[in-house]
Amino acid sequence: MSAASPYEKRKRRKLFLTIVLPCFAGAVALALFAISKTQVYAYSPSTLPPAPELGDRLIRLAGNVAVGTLNQNADQAYVFSITDGYSEVPVVYRGLLPALVEEDEGIIAQGTLGSDGTFQAQTVLARHDENYEAPEVTKALKEAQESSSE
Repeated sequence: MSAASPYEKRKRRKLFLTIVLPCFAGAVALALFAISKTQVYAYSPSTLPPAPELGDRLIRLAGNVAVGTLNQNADQAYVFSITDGYSEVPVVYRGLLPALVEEDEGIIAQGTLGSDGTFQAQTVLARHDENYEAPEVTKALKEAQESSSE
């Protein structure tokens, strides 16, 4: 077996630099783009950034349904507020509300924040039993409590 000539080494290196390296860089860029588009942040009402800062990004809003706010309007949409004990955010949800969604119970709503400050929920999730609290709800409530005590 003979050693590769300097010409063949240059040819392989040139092939690597012109084809393989750009393909790898493109794959990495596509993966990072896909991850950034599928990432959904969770906020409590106290930590929710203003609507212009969020744009039309899909987010999760975690907290409890505020007492006395759970209603169904004429458009068959559910209107209620989510609270963390410090702030409230009005929510509108069109669809079937899970049976476990009740006032003063923990929920997570996924959707977008409108320019008027109303959260347009696409999905509403409720906790499953009295002993379970979704990690997002627990974290959001803890962060809200820490930020208000500062």
